[in-house]
Amino acid sequence: MADDGAVTVYNSSAITDAKKNSFSIKVGLAQMLRGGAILEVTNAGQAKIAESAGACCVIVSEPFQGGISRMPDPSLIKEIKRAVSIPVMVKARVGHFVEAQILEAVGVDYIDESELLAVADEDNYINKHNFRAPFVCGCRDLGEALRRIAAHYDIVAQTKQMGRLPVVHFAAGGIVTPADAAFMMQLGCDGVFVGSEIFNCSDPYKQVRAIVQAVRNYNDPHVLAETSCGLHDAMSGLDLGEDRVEEFGTGGTY
Repeated sequence: MADDGAVTVYNSSAITDAKKNSFSIKVGLAQMLRGGAILEVTNAGQAKIAESAGACCVIVSEPFQGGISRMPDPSLIKEIKRAVSIPVMVKARVGHFVEAQILEAVGVDYIDESELLAVADEDNYINKHNFRAPFVCGCRDLGEALRRIAAHYDIVAQTKQMGRLPVVHFAAGGIVTPADAAFMMQLGCDGVFVGSEIFNCSDPYKQVRAIVQAVRNYNDPHVLAETSCGLHDAMSGLDLGEDRVEEFGTGGTY
């Protein structure tokens, strides 16, 4: 964890004194991801490609080897943190607050309480107020989202007034083309998650860069057309079969 008085800087924005104003800092850190693409990576090399292509953040995972899926090895997290300067997000199991404690001690920027890992607690989510790091939580509908953030009345009332949750919304699942990314943005999302399968294509930098540009220019069809050109060859090697996009909460991929 950061020492007292530590300053974290991303994109020339300084954040100070986390203990005195932790909630507002969490909100600010979450807002920093708006309008960006978050890339799932499994090693430092992929993280470097994601950063050079313009990703706003990387989320660290390990290839599923069977059995119970848990948080990644802290040594892998540290290696990726040393390799890139953009924020690093890491998955913890649902309800496993000790995994979250370890991730915060390692110094991750965001924690994803992820249904893609094995569930540690069937009845309770992690109490996010016990942590400095902001959390990412998946959901399939508004009611589930409110439960995940343990919303109080004021948040529920604000949600009703806005017609959406007063938090950033990211889309995940099957996003592999600029058109996919722009589609989600035009539907009202604040950004997208892209699975690590994107790095299996012949030119991952070109593919990631195209998606990043689509997220940034989602309302400009001319830019979208340009970024979509020449991607057929770059996408060779990707397995885009329907069985690769699994149901939310079944331990599948983004």
